[in-house]
Amino acid sequence: MASAAEVPGTSGKRVIPDHVPAELVFEPRYEEPNTLFDPFIVTKDVYEELPPIFYWPRPSPGRYDGTWVVTHYDDIAKVYQDDSIFSAQDASNFQGTIGETFKILPQSVDAPVHGPYRKFLSPWFTPKIINAQDDQIGRVINGLIDGFIDKGECDVSHDFCRPFPVLVFLNLMGFPEDRVEDFLAWEYAILADKRDIESVRWGSRHAIDYLRSFIEEVRAEPNDKLASAIVHGEIDGRPLNDDEIIGMLFMLFLAGLDTVSGTTGLIFRRLALDTELQQKLRENPKLIPGAVDEFMRLFPIVNASRMAVKDHEIRGVKIKAGDFVMCYAMAGNFDPDVFKNPRETILARQPNRHFSFGSGAHLCLGQHLARREMRMGIAEFLRRIPPFTVKPGADLTVYPGQIAARHVPVVWDKDAITK
Repeated sequence: MASAAEVPGTSGKRVIPDHVPAELVFEPRYEEPNTLFDPFIVTKDVYEELPPIFYWPRPSPGRYDGTWVVTHYDDIAKVYQDDSIFSAQDASNFQGTIGETFKILPQSVDAPVHGPYRKFLSPWFTPKIINAQDDQIGRVINGLIDGFIDKGECDVSHDFCRPFPVLVFLNLMGFPEDRVEDFLAWEYAILADKRDIESVRWGSRHAIDYLRSFIEEVRAEPNDKLASAIVHGEIDGRPLNDDEIIGMLFMLFLAGLDTVSGTTGLIFRRLALDTELQQKLRENPKLIPGAVDEFMRLFPIVNASRMAVKDHEIRGVKIKAGDFVMCYAMAGNFDPDVFKNPRETILARQPNRHFSFGSGAHLCLGQHLARREMRMGIAEFLRRIPPFTVKPGADLTVYPGQIAARHVPVVWDKDAITK
């Protein structure tokens, strides 16, 4: 049973479950586009403006019509880490929008099912294996820089941050590089606006159809890449079945493209606006690893969700089995009870246990690769490109979330390039 109820901050009505108190229904506007120096400063008053847990009647195709939202660090950690109550089931269900029934693995299953799949994939993402990717990552980065360094300008988000993690991903998986624009188009259609069901369906259909055709190619001609290892893989002595194979490949497709691209674009936007900080990193490249984690905390573009599998209470609020709960990193990453001076950029912040890679058993499998890509991308760009600033008149709009800053036009003095 559900009833229609007025929603504060909206122009119409939404369908609100009967067990949700009207006073806990809100539709915040934090994720609307802005041009602020710090685009995530919009949540600075979240703990005064909203209760610690509230209901957001915003639909997610294939998953829910609305979700509970937790904003405090400890509550987010609880939701992420206790899968006996909060399940990763359907954590992503884009494939469900086109009638597919396979699970995205291992992201959308819980223990004990989750463990063997993660164990199977983990060896491909250890620090040792990632270290071996340095030469390839460097070639991709420098190849892109070669294409615009002599022009004295580029759209650093579109021309650099957008393609380089995708090219690294294609190589790791064994996908052909000439499909980079297709991958970017499909990924953007799925993730840019998850409420646009037709866009999600278009991107999901094209991506899944391509992956299935690629599976057949690799069945016939195995190689030493990750996609081939999955297609020909075994768990507990048995071959992976078709649903498991496409489930893993689609998960890697979704996870391998957007976080690095979006976050790095926001980092370069900040460096273009804050030339003092840019110069500090130029002069002290050893600060870049810490800076990457601090920027990830400051620019949380992913707010993941879990589904309650039993009735539960959070801060006295009753959550029903089947309800979804969003872990709102856009608030939790700035919780003053955990992070001292949370809105300040502290490059060597320790500890820095932010939620931008999630938490718990489903902590991002590719976090070491993501960090390496960002560290190398920033270091090489600063080494080769002279001091840069925002191109006069440029539109620096940010969409807090996975769209992030799609365009960051910057300029530099061509005569200052050191060959």
